[in-house]
Amino acid sequence: MSFSAPGSPPHPQPYPEPGPAPDGIPPQDHAYPGGPFHAAPPAPQGVLRSPTGLATALTWLLGAAVAVHLFSAGAGAYEQSWMRGFAGDTHFDDLELGLSPALTMLAGAFQLLTLLPTVVVFIIWFHRVRSNGGIFRPDAFTLGRGWAIGAWFVPAANCVLPFLIARQTWRASTQRGPDGSDRTAPAPLLTSWWVVWVLSAIVGRVFSRIYMAAETVDELLAAGLLGITADLGTMTAGVLAILFVRRLTAMQNTVATQGPYASA
Repeated sequence: MSFSAPGSPPHPQPYPEPGPAPDGIPPQDHAYPGGPFHAAPPAPQGVLRSPTGLATALTWLLGAAVAVHLFSAGAGAYEQSWMRGFAGDTHFDDLELGLSPALTMLAGAFQLLTLLPTVVVFIIWFHRVRSNGGIFRPDAFTLGRGWAIGAWFVPAANCVLPFLIARQTWRASTQRGPDGSDRTAPAPLLTSWWVVWVLSAIVGRVFSRIYMAAETVDELLAAGLLGITADLGTMTAGVLAILFVRRLTAMQNTVATQGPYASA
């Protein structure tokens, strides 16, 4: 589905008409009004496509993931209380099976069920908004739009490159000032989401390694605290991700329907 401004033809246009420039802005020969007025940027390529449907689906998926991690944190807390009933040097194989291990396994299964669809839809949405950003402001990016997908799969670099792309997309999706000036695009929401998500992912990996190697109750208790911390962090990152997705989608809708200039 492509964007279309009110009153525009039903067929998608290569680029939406930005409307008349505000008073005091010199007219341009170029269809895209960005950049210095004496040197217009390259012509935008491609067709804008609305990210709204993907954002809605992603909101539901992220909400489900948040609920699953809340359940997992609760299961972890219950497991902590259950294991404290055993001596600290009790071996894992000697523990009696009960409700706690069942809840832990159920939480893990729920996490796997929600992970794949959430990741797939998020990457599709992320590529969509990056592509739109490249039409809004081609000069805002240092990496091609294909990196909106590939950056997630590069070891180590996937802790930095997706954030760089998201920040540049945020800037490209910010309306210019009424006088055509380039507005700063502070993004504390984006930064908060990314920092919390990366830290939670690191803690989660440490938890998995320690938990798999644990053999006694004391070791399981120590690992379990890391697991609860990772779940709560991931839950927080999920809430921030929902806010980020909805905000960036709204910003792109505004630019596509109202034009690149903010109203006075």
